[in-house]
Amino acid sequence: MNPAATPDSPHSAEGANARNMMTAEEQAEYRRLRRHAAVRHRRARRAGSALLLLLALLLAPLAVVAAWVHDTVSDTGRYVATVAPLASAPPVQDVVINRITDRVVENVDVRAVTDSLAKTLSDAGAPPRVIAGAESLEGPLRDAVRTAVDRTVTRVITSDAFQQVWEGANRRSHAAVVNMLTGDRQGAVEAVNGTVQLDVGAVVDQVQQRLVDAGFEKATAIPDTDRTVTLFETEQLGKAQDAMRLLDIVGTWLPVLTVALAALAVWAAPARRVMLMITATGVGAMMVGLLVVLALVRRVYLDSVPPEALPADAASAIYDTFVRFLRDSTLTLLVVSVITALVAYLYGPGRLARGVRTAADRGTTATGRALESAGMRTGAVGHLLAAHRQWITGGVIAAAALALVFWNHPTVGAVALVVGVALAVLIVLAILASAAGPADRAVDQAGQRAVP
Repeated sequence: MNPAATPDSPHSAEGANARNMMTAEEQAEYRRLRRHAAVRHRRARRAGSALLLLLALLLAPLAVVAAWVHDTVSDTGRYVATVAPLASAPPVQDVVINRITDRVVENVDVRAVTDSLAKTLSDAGAPPRVIAGAESLEGPLRDAVRTAVDRTVTRVITSDAFQQVWEGANRRSHAAVVNMLTGDRQGAVEAVNGTVQLDVGAVVDQVQQRLVDAGFEKATAIPDTDRTVTLFETEQLGKAQDAMRLLDIVGTWLPVLTVALAALAVWAAPARRVMLMITATGVGAMMVGLLVVLALVRRVYLDSVPPEALPADAASAIYDTFVRFLRDSTLTLLVVSVITALVAYLYGPGRLARGVRTAADRGTTATGRALESAGMRTGAVGHLLAAHRQWITGGVIAAAALALVFWNHPTVGAVALVVGVALAVLIVLAILASAAGPADRAVDQAGQRAVP
């Protein structure tokens, strides 16, 4: 009964008179119009929810890429963690070693050495066979020089000290990467004539000094030019730079906007549980599509790099290293989407969902009764848990979601850990609720019967 509308109230009398004045046909028409208005309202909510969901799904892959670009560009620690493995990647090490070794050997004039030896022998009256033998030493001597230089360069490039130098240099040159992405030709990574190049001049200088210390004075003649390794070559580099700058700008708010659109789509839908399941499934499908796109881009990248500029194995190592955090984030979001869709389904009326809930309830109840029989009753705490089971379950799920939101760059392992902990907590709470004891259960049942 509405306390504001007492029997003596004029509003109550007017409402009763209005109902009494309506004929049966008018009441039927009134009910029909109300049903029609409810149907139109549900259709409008369904259409609005579908539109919001479409926008969220279209923005989801772009939001993931934008967040990755923004983190890589703006966070020095994240950038260093991205490029650090390149220093220890064997294919990349081989490229740097061969490039530096070639430059050193090219500046060692082995022919001059053999010609000088042959002239000295000729002036000394040595037999023609000995002079010819001295002239034929050019090949073996060049091989010996290359072997010695290669050994020294390899020792430098594969050392732990080089790993530290590499990370320090990248940390200092992080601004150079920003310049490359924005089109400025400054720093260790440059965009020149449709190519992205890595300047290894600092490494060359260190190797050059090591070679001089080892007795290779000709190493001082290593030219200052051609100290770059081509990482990427494409005619669309300018467009890619424009896209990168845009993604960097929107990288902060685009993920937030995408999550907000998805949440509004679920909230506006007439059947929110079903819409949550559809949204999670759609996001998961978009993440699968993004993984496929990354695989296709990888093939395009490998085809765009000439073998003479960079071997295929080195190009593969560079691409895989640069996009591994993006791939990890995509896989993580895919796993989260699958788990969300599964949870939404298990809360539904499906036969399998009911079977899973029944089996879980029987298992926790049996365990709780066993603890109760052993004298481990939870008393008032168990009664409280049983009375507010739905709220407690929702709180645990919300806490797990917040843990993932505030986790710094969560991985699939982090998601598995959070989900495992949440499931364990829910199981323990259900067991404690079932071990409340006979008196507590009687009180609980009485209380439930007392509720109107």
